[in-house]
Amino acid sequence: VQLQASGGGSVQAGGSLTLSCTASGLTFGSYTLAWFRQAPGKEREFVAGISGNGDTTKYTDSAKGRFTISRDNAKKVMYLQMNHLKPEDTAVYYCAASIWALSASSYHYWGQGTQVTVSS
Repeated sequence: VQLQASGGGSVQAGGSLTLSCTASGLTFGSYTLAWFRQAPGKEREFVAGISGNGDTTKYTDSAKGRFTISRDNAKKVMYLQMNHLKPEDTAVYYCAASIWALSASSYHYWGQGTQVTVSS
């Protein structure tokens, strides 16, 4: 299984970025997917997750109303649309996949990270 995250970059506060995560080696629609992030000196934290069929999503409080997670099972791609970015969103963002339901919060596969830097 391989997950590949992309789309990171540097933006000013208030700007937008869209991250993408492509997957191979798994039955894409059968997996719960999620985005996590890790800022320097901090633990990795959950940002957003989406069920296999895309019907259910979950967000951390700081992402609600600003970030939107989505997936295209035909293309085997997951997205994270990030709007109204803040400096505290600066982190390395990782995509992850799990065979369990979104409520299980346990992820088996991880992609490499993509850096998001938000300047004030």
